Amino acid sequence: MINLRNITFGYSKKRTLFQDLSLELTPGHIYGLLGKNGAGKTSLLKIMSGLCFPQNGEPVIMGLRAEKRYPEVLSNLYFVPEELYTPHLKLAEYVKVYAPFYPGFNHAQFEHYMNEFEMDNVDGYIDKLSHGQKKKIHIAFALATNAQVLIMDEPTNGLDIPSKTIFRRIMASVANENQLIIISTHQVRDLHSLIDAVILLDNGEVIFNETTDAITDKLVFKIVDDPNDTMENLYQEESLRGKTVVCENVNHEESKLDIELFFNAMMNNKHKMKEIFNR
Repeated sequence: MINLRNITFGYSKKRTLFQDLSLELTPGHIYGLLGKNGAGKTSLLKIMSGLCFPQNGEPVIMGLRAEKRYPEVLSNLYFVPEELYTPHLKLAEYVKVYAPFYPGFNHAQFEHYMNEFEMDNVDGYIDKLSHGQKKKIHIAFALATNAQVLIMDEPTNGLDIPSKTIFRRIMASVANENQLIIISTHQVRDLHSLIDAVILLDNGEVIFNETTDAITDKLVFKIVDDPNDTMENLYQEESLRGKTVVCENVNHEESKLDIELFFNAMMNNKHKMKEIFNR
């Protein structure tokens, strides 16, 4: 559904952010887009949604060029940015103005999601609300569009702990095999239970794009008293319970994926990790 082919992009001629970047994403997944600050995550999301234009290459979404911003694409694509724009409208006016752009918009679903976020009594102009309240409205509206492609940039920023729990519960209930969801985040633990595929972006390059099942098939995550008792560790961290290690899963052990630990392992041992997943 999204196919970026040989993308070259930069904000100036002196600095190229992406050079010959390619990435293919398919429906039925919640992708977690991870990377360090400045890796280009937001820029990549904007290229996918047609908000940034590459100097070379083809950004294709739903079979059409993303930068052309065709109505049939925009009516099935919703992008929740980290920095929200909220017009000077009351909630009912906001829905009345923007919902018609999305043929799949469901008013009952919107009310349900607003109730879930305890936002059912919103009064006054929505641009006067707190950042967290605005974020809840944008998320509820995004989900109610039933768009085929849903892109979220740091959706849990600004949400309190109970709201993050509600967000995870709602997202788990709406995902389906026909929808493609991409979530860019630094808050990996907020979304750990949702993500079923991981994309790692580093220095303008996609260095990893696999499902979480593929990760636990190739790697094992465990806690040991002495890391020397295990085979070669790809990465290790101190924890209150002992040494948390990432090893190659040569014995086909079952383990629970720790995405944050995986990210750190990938950043610290790229060559060996790539070798394992390319076998």
